[in-house]
Amino acid sequence: MSIAFLVTTLVVVATPGTGVVYTLSAGLSRGHRASVVAALGCTLGIVPHAVATVTGLAALLRTSAPAFQVLKYLGVAYLLYMAWATLKDKGAAVVKNQEAVPRPAGRVILSGVLINVLNPKLTVFFLAFLPQFVSAGEPGSPLRMVELSAVFMLITFVVFAAYGIFAASVRDHVTARPRVMIWMGRVFAGSFVALGARLAFADQ
Repeated sequence: MSIAFLVTTLVVVATPGTGVVYTLSAGLSRGHRASVVAALGCTLGIVPHAVATVTGLAALLRTSAPAFQVLKYLGVAYLLYMAWATLKDKGAAVVKNQEAVPRPAGRVILSGVLINVLNPKLTVFFLAFLPQFVSAGEPGSPLRMVELSAVFMLITFVVFAAYGIFAASVRDHVTARPRVMIWMGRVFAGSFVALGARLAFADQ
């Protein structure tokens, strides 16, 4: 495993994006457990992109403008839905020192998975990223790409969970200030809208 791959992966994963925003939101609104579950969901959302890259489907997505556009706008629509749900979620604006109504882990994971699955840029990124660390014609190169994908996912989970746990650790201080919670909800909703707009104008 090259140092270059590990450093590049860490930089890419740690850069704030939809997954980071979602995990931070989960940690602030519902605590440590929800943040870790959200990180797991976002990590599982990487699997289809890794599989597409290893099997060559990513190349088709990259060359097929209609397929790319369909997936892109599904992703935009889901990010806008997440913005709306964040504003609507009463748990994100709790004003008492008590736990918000628990959200089923399955729903938290599904939201995290969809956030990454519906992002075609992640597939294109994998297509451009992984082959750089696999020698052309190398025996067992598909297995090597699977190994690199697994490491990428592990780092993603660790970094996202760290973001979420940090957010959850300051949750009590934030929830004690109702106005702060209201504005935090607006900030997260605005972040989802901004990320959706960026995705909408993304090219192949």
